[in-house]
Order: sequence, then C-alpha cells, then structure tokens
Amino acid sequence: MFLDAFISLPILSFFALPWLSSYSTSLNLLFFYMTWSILVLSYPPLKVEIIGTLMSRTVFYLAPALFFLLIDALIPSVAVNLKAHGEVSLPGRLGGKRLAKVVGVSLLNLSLGIALQAGVELVLKAFHIRSALKITTSLPLPWTMFMDIVWALGIRGILAYYIHRFILHGPSRNRLSPAHLHRTWCHSLSAPFSLASNYDHPIPYLLHRWIPLYFPAYLFRYHILTFQLLVIITSLEEVFVYSGYGSALLPGTIVVNRMARRADAHYLSNKGNTGNFGGIGVLDWMHGTGVQGSTDVTEDAADEMEKHDLQGKIDRAGDSMGDVMENMGGKLKGRGKRGSRAKNG
Repeated sequence: MFLDAFISLPILSFFALPWLSSYSTSLNLLFFYMTWSILVLSYPPLKVEIIGTLMSRTVFYLAPALFFLLIDALIPSVAVNLKAHGEVSLPGRLGGKRLAKVVGVSLLNLSLGIALQAGVELVLKAFHIRSALKITTSLPLPWTMFMDIVWALGIRGILAYYIHRFILHGPSRNRLSPAHLHRTWCHSLSAPFSLASNYDHPIPYLLHRWIPLYFPAYLFRYHILTFQLLVIITSLEEVFVYSGYGSALLPGTIVVNRMARRADAHYLSNKGNTGNFGGIGVLDWMHGTGVQGSTDVTEDAADEMEKHDLQGKIDRAGDSMGDVMENMGGKLKGRGKRGSRAKNG
C-alpha cells in the first residue's frame, strides 16, 4: 500500500531524478512519461488523484510543518531568535492540551479537504459525468502548466480575499455563522505558527482554504499533474508563511517574507478585524484594507527594488544597450562609406 501511494505521485520522481541520477533531461522526461503512463493504465483514476493529493500534502506541508513544530517545542531558544515576533509565536505558550487540539484540528481539516475531493469525484461518477480533473496518459505542456498555475493562483487569491473579508470577518449573526466560528477558532491564536494555516472550524476552513484552491482547477478541468503542482506550491506557501521561519530560511524573497509579515499583522490586529485579508496584498492595497503600520504591496516592491538595486541595473542595462547600438551604427556607417568608395572607384 505504501509503495502504491509513493509511486502514485510520479511528479516527486520528476523533481528528484535530476538530483539522484546522472542521466540527461531527455532520459529523465522519458522515464517520467513511462512511469506516468504505466500508473494511469494500472490504477483507477480516483486512486491516482486522491493518493497523489495525500502524498503532496504529506511531503510538502505536513512533514515540514511538524518539523518546524518540533523546533518550536524542543529548542525554543533557537526558535525565538529566528521568528519575527519571538516568544509570542511559540506554540508552547498554549499548553499541551491546547496545542494538541490545534494539531488535531489541522490534521482533521486536511483530511476533510481530501475526503471532499474524493466525494466530488464519486458524485460525478455516480451521475456518469466526466471527472473533475483530467487524468490521461498525455502530459500537459510546460507553458500550459505555467499559465494554468498563474490563473489558478490569481483566482485563488481573489476568492480568498473576498471570502475572508466579507464572510469570515463579516457580521456575526449567531454562533453558527462562519464569522463567529472563524474568530473563536482561528483567531484564538495570538500569532501564527506551523499548522496554524489549517487550524479553523471546518466550515471556515472549507470556505477560505478548500474552495479557493479547488474551484479554478475544477472550473477549467486541469490536468491532474497541473493540479498536483498547484497543491505543492500552495502547501509550501502555507508552511513558510505561517511557520514564522520564512524570513530566516528564505531571506531576500519578496513574496514569502511580505506574505508572512501580513499574516502576522492580521493575527495580531484585533482578531484580524483590522485588515490584511489577502495573501500578497494587492487587493488590500486596492481596497485600503491593509493593517495600519504594515507595508503595502507598492512599498514592498519599492523596498525590494532598492535592496537589489534594480533601477541601477536597468540604467546600466540601458547604457550597455545604447553602447551596443552606437557601435553597430558606427560599423554600418563605416561599411556604407567603404561601399560608396568602391562604387565610385
């Protein structure tokens, strides 16, 4: 069973082959295609999809999240120095019983999301409707995968922002409203740490995490490999943004560091009611819902440009291009003069 689960995600072997073998890229791709074709022809599509998603979540989210949690628990003196908010971000402050609840609910929500994914496919199959995701032996082209991922992340960001702002932080009409559940569960944490990204009541979790991720994939019926890559990207995002170690392990990255700071500010500001409802911050900037005192996306971009001297590099590149054009013009002018002399002679 474990072997079936492992080989049912050949995209892992695709990433590992260049590091674990000395074969050329062409041979790696050929081996990957053969493995994928055998897999699709040997196993039911539902098994390929669900076990693949389970392995993606386990390898790229659960394993690193639990590793960071161990660092928080076993060597807090190291964690305090690496985390942006120091001791406030340590999960040990919750106590053993409360921490166990956070871990348990996070695992439950992850399992619920995968179970719902399987449920969608089973319902479609019962009504003789084609699967929500495309599972074929043919492989998507790299450019197609790239554009699909860009569209999916864009739609996911838009849905997550508006659901988070207007539903999860909207009016709390009763104790069963998503807003009340989100505030009493998710925002009972003073600051995020690993596994906090998926700690919430199941209803807000499905609204804020599951729907924005799966909706674009189902809407455009992505290839299963494109979807698995999307799951991997979002899993790594959740780990580094909410663990508190993003800035320490990935220094200089404009996306992860800024997303982590915005997530921290959202948790620390009046149970998230103040703002920073989006991940990257574009919609917060457009709607003016950024947390006061935190930088917006324009300031982040300006800081990053200054840090890497992008304007200087652009100016130098322009000067170099001007020199090249000037030299080319001089050469062409010289050739023109020689041609005129030869013609006159």
